[in-house]
Order: sequence, then C-alpha cells, then structure tokens
Amino acid sequence: MAHTFVLVHGAWHGGWCWRRVADRLRHDGHAVFAPTLTGLGERSHLLEPGIDLATHVADVVNLMQSERLSEVVLCGHSYGGFVISGVAEQMSAAIRAIVFLDAFLPQSGDTILKLTGAGHHSRSAAARRPRRAAAAGGGVRRQ
Repeated sequence: MAHTFVLVHGAWHGGWCWRRVADRLRHDGHAVFAPTLTGLGERSHLLEPGIDLATHVADVVNLMQSERLSEVVLCGHSYGGFVISGVAEQMSAAIRAIVFLDAFLPQSGDTILKLTGAGHHSRSAAARRPRRAAAAGGGVRRQ
C-alpha cells in the first residue's frame, strides 16, 4: 500500500537533506514531499526578521492544501518537530501518522529557547557573543 509522506527538515537544513530517504520511499511507490522552509536552505535568500515558526507551519499547511494531500505521514526532524506540531493542529483531518525523528516534541507553550536552555544565563560569554552580534545586525529574532 502506497502512502504520502511529507518530510520536514530541521533548522539548518533544506528539503534536500531528505533526498536519500525520499528516493527510497519513491522507489517503493510512495508519494514524497520534502519542502524547504522559507528562509532556509536554498530559500535562504528569503530570510527576513518576520519569518518565524508560524511561517514554517504555513509553508507545510499550504503545501498540503495546494497538493490536496490526505492520509499524510508527517515526519519532522529536529526543529521540524515544532513545525509538524503546528501543522498537526491545523491539518489533523489530513494526517494519518506523525513521526518525530530525533525531533523536538513540544508541549503547549514550549519554545526552542526553553527546551534547549539557549537563553539560560549560564552560557559562556564566548557562546553568547555570536548571538549578540547577529541580533545587533537584525539576524536573530526571539519569539
């Protein structure tokens, strides 16, 4: 029985990172969609301060709606766990299964900073310096 897979990459990747998995799934007769989220991977030229989790959820929701996908196996890796959680809230009727592949499994109200401790005061000054520089230049935005 063939299935439809939507594969969502992590924060520092693009849809291309699923190529080997997608090739194998397609070889077995499955339909596979591996979108690159706005502002990441080969779409990095679209990066701007307003892009956030809601943008990435909308990327996947819009894909599923425009392709009229149903009975989807939705898989997210790393940060993709946040994305697929948001997609599941909006598209539950179109989802057959959800797979968190080495991914964040957020609860209501969780953030990346909360789950990773990235905003914790104990981080070293050396680790904070690049984030401060990026934030000063408008390259980092906290939600």
